[in-house]
Amino acid sequence: MKSSLWSHVLVCLAFLLLPLGSSQAAYPSFQELVDAADPKGTLTPPPGTYAGPVTIESAITIDGRGKVTIDAGGKGSVIYLDTDGATLKNLHLTNSGESHNDIDSGVQVRGNFNVIKDNVIDNALFGIDLQQSENNVVQRNRISSKPFDLGMRGDSVRLWYSFNNKITDNIIRDSRDMVVWYSADNLIARNDSRGGRYSLHFMYSKYNEVLENHYENNSVGIFLMYSDGVQVKNNYIAHALGPTGMGIGFKETSDVDVVGNQILYCATGIYLDISPYDPETTNRLKNNLIAYSGIGMLFLNDWTGNILESNSFKGNITQVAVSGAGKTANRNDWFGNYWDDYAGFDQDRDGVGDKPYELYSYADRIWMDVPPARFFKGSPVLEVMDFLERLAPFSNPNMLVRDKKPMMAAQLSVAEVEQESGHAVTGETAGDGKVESQDTYDPLKALRESLGR
Repeated sequence: MKSSLWSHVLVCLAFLLLPLGSSQAAYPSFQELVDAADPKGTLTPPPGTYAGPVTIESAITIDGRGKVTIDAGGKGSVIYLDTDGATLKNLHLTNSGESHNDIDSGVQVRGNFNVIKDNVIDNALFGIDLQQSENNVVQRNRISSKPFDLGMRGDSVRLWYSFNNKITDNIIRDSRDMVVWYSADNLIARNDSRGGRYSLHFMYSKYNEVLENHYENNSVGIFLMYSDGVQVKNNYIAHALGPTGMGIGFKETSDVDVVGNQILYCATGIYLDISPYDPETTNRLKNNLIAYSGIGMLFLNDWTGNILESNSFKGNITQVAVSGAGKTANRNDWFGNYWDDYAGFDQDRDGVGDKPYELYSYADRIWMDVPPARFFKGSPVLEVMDFLERLAPFSNPNMLVRDKKPMMAAQLSVAEVEQESGHAVTGETAGDGKVESQDTYDPLKALRESLGR
């Protein structure tokens, strides 16, 4: 009797000493279901929780119908998809490993023409990782990382040397970045990403399309590094704050179209560093709303080759700044933009200011030249110095921007671009409502409302 009791105690102790992730051993193996299924058929598992990881090497369709969970038990990737033509849908994939070296993910993709849609991927270090994979569809998934510090989380979607993929309509929360490395001709559209670091980060990736995404409360909206020929259109980017916060950033990137984006409440709206890098090309920024940011546009240096036309600059503390050794941003082409601080008139009522918009740097040049002085940007001391310098300048101020044809109203600049493109640019859906279009933003009205007037 005592021997039997002692054996029972030992079994209980052994169970208590098992690793936390071993609790998934009680779940039936999902791998066994896959191995027993028709490799070209459809597997619809009974509702419940199953044990991963799982390796799929056939063109199978797996439909969880929203009632199937695969738990990797804290080891490796939940699903390793090493095939062409498979479909994973309506599954809950959870509890991957924690190895950055192994890219532990909800799904690792190593194949072509696969579809991954309508899944929930949570407590997974990386969400979906595609390597040397082409023509895949990643659609309508809900993705979140492990609850680590921001820099230690994995990326929501990661593309490495992958082409012609479609990453669309995904909801991303509290992951690190979405990254595109050495990858071309991908479509990234209508994704909603919040609570991360880089909403979207390109490295050495050409000819991608970024359309109608919603990026909010991330450190950086979209950053393009050495990535030429990208189309960035009709995205909503808001609240990219912090010391390095920016809506859209360029680093040695050429031949890019940035059109119809709304960039709101960011530390810096648009950041340009030696872009365009190819002197034979231009970057074209048209019909963007850049509003309520610390700096509307920041040029890291005195560069040229950017065409800025029919954009609206509203409510920014500083409309345009040039950092480092640069003295001006006027070597770029500024034409037909709306500036809410324009002090001219329109006597002939053609919707265009009678004189050019000119932006000079006075005493506020201190924080542009000396980065530590940026701490005092907007302080009463610098504001008084700037006011006095404008009244009686002790030296010739630098002209930062000269727009020959400033628009008197934002909707006029929008209308010009709509006529050129043949269609109107609408607002983006955000949260429970619809973001207002450009011509509805009124900084004076917003100020009055904030003061309760």
